[in-house]
Amino acid sequence: MTRLQEYFNSEIKPSLKEQLGYNNIMQVPKVDKIVLNMGIGEAAQDKKKIESALEEMSLISGQKPVATKARNSIAGFKLREGMVIGCKVTLRGDRMYEFLDRLVNVALPRVRDFRGISPKSFDGRGNFSLGIKEQIIFPEINYDRVGQIRGLDIVICTTASSDMEALELLKQFNMPFNN
Repeated sequence: MTRLQEYFNSEIKPSLKEQLGYNNIMQVPKVDKIVLNMGIGEAAQDKKKIESALEEMSLISGQKPVATKARNSIAGFKLREGMVIGCKVTLRGDRMYEFLDRLVNVALPRVRDFRGISPKSFDGRGNFSLGIKEQIIFPEINYDRVGQIRGLDIVICTTASSDMEALELLKQFNMPFNN
């Protein structure tokens, strides 16, 4: 069990139960999964850039990414059906909590001119989306070996039934929201 998971069970769950007025501890919302997505874009023709993106994603997440492929051909983008256009990883369990801990405490403070995350990025069902412009904010990425700066999408899926509950959950995890 990770440090953040122990903190969730011992501190956050009882606090949220009281704050949200639940009768049962099992009603308290929790983080279900974290999905990381990296689009490769114009690098779809270059095999080395695809391999480097897959390697960087595996370093960031701690598990092997799945290459995403184009569903249809688009002549304007020089894209054929079946070409690799990105990669994604779904984190659950211990890896999810370790990633969330690294994201909040290490990676986000390294963002240039960081003023916090907008709390408006919820989808209405308790899931939070976040876009990162540079993958080099993660300490696992060696800056000298990076060939190209790529963005990264992070979706934090929770069991919360509303955005307000999910916001309180993520605030308890010390997610740096700007108010």
